Amino acid sequence: MWRLALFGLTVLSLSAARLKDIATIEGVHGIPLVGYGLVTGLNQTGDSPRSAFTVQSVSNMLRRFGVSVSPLLVRTRNVAAVMVTATLPAFAKPGMRLDVQVSSLGDAESLQGGVLLLTPLAGPDGTVYAVAQGAVSVGGYEFRALGTRALRNFVASGRVPAGGVVEREFSPEVIRGQQVRILLHEPDFRVAQRVAEAVEGIAGLDGAAAVVDAATIAVRLPAGQSRDQLMRWIAQLEAVEVTPEPPARVVINERTGTIVVGGNVQLLPAVVAHGGLEVQIQRQVIISQPRPLTLGRTEVAEIATITVQQEQRQAVALPAAATVQDVANALNLLGVTPRDLIAILQALKEAGALSGELIVQ
Repeated sequence: MWRLALFGLTVLSLSAARLKDIATIEGVHGIPLVGYGLVTGLNQTGDSPRSAFTVQSVSNMLRRFGVSVSPLLVRTRNVAAVMVTATLPAFAKPGMRLDVQVSSLGDAESLQGGVLLLTPLAGPDGTVYAVAQGAVSVGGYEFRALGTRALRNFVASGRVPAGGVVEREFSPEVIRGQQVRILLHEPDFRVAQRVAEAVEGIAGLDGAAAVVDAATIAVRLPAGQSRDQLMRWIAQLEAVEVTPEPPARVVINERTGTIVVGGNVQLLPAVVAHGGLEVQIQRQVIISQPRPLTLGRTEVAEIATITVQQEQRQAVALPAAATVQDVANALNLLGVTPRDLIAILQALKEAGALSGELIVQ
């Protein structure tokens, strides 16, 4: 019998978390980078001639090296056009390394064994902040031989570990008008008030915090401070401990049958009756042979056998549950499969008996 299991993890809602784990300082964020490049060295698994942009790109690249080749003459399958993406962290300095992701843009079968050629990476403003180059790691494989194919994971995309090099410094403005703003990852008025109270508990910041909205807390730093001292204040802010307020959520992944129940989910009294209906259709082939030394011929006929099974279960009364363990114990009374439990949880939510947000992935 399947049972809803609870893992022995520490309940974070009962303990404090660092501010840097539940919030970020406004301005301290990365920016996405993107570029268009070519991956070479593929073993006949690159883009076909039908990918006109790949053929044109190869011709343009060779022209830069003094080799003039008409795009009509390019027939190589060892090259693939790819999109290259990365995230530039805040305060990145020239020379720092970045991990980059590579994904096929054409009809390449695999990027396995390929090498990414020098590719500029630009930000949303069009400025080139980094360049990328290096061997592509796909994390899988694909082999073909005599019509047989062996495949594991996706081979049309991969990554180049530390393949990006920062060329332009990115230093966002964090302090504006002697004030910093704290942005919560999960907006919540109670948590925002707790953050303001915790910040005001720091010596020298009494009365310096103000709740702007459910996601923003403005902190006014002492005046007349050097930049080094201001950075020290921000470091103290990130180390402040605050008790978070986890939302009441039930997350369901229908593809894998995974169900995760949050710590604040409550179950109201309800009665559940659930029965499964299973229909099986089996196809059978019957071959009729003629008698020996007769003029008859072999006849082939097909018949189908249909079997219907219906589970009979009595209605189960679910008591009110105040904790996750109580919810697990109540749902285990049903003795159903994960797929059936997903349907029951959705029905409980529609009936108003499930106190919490239901997220279906």
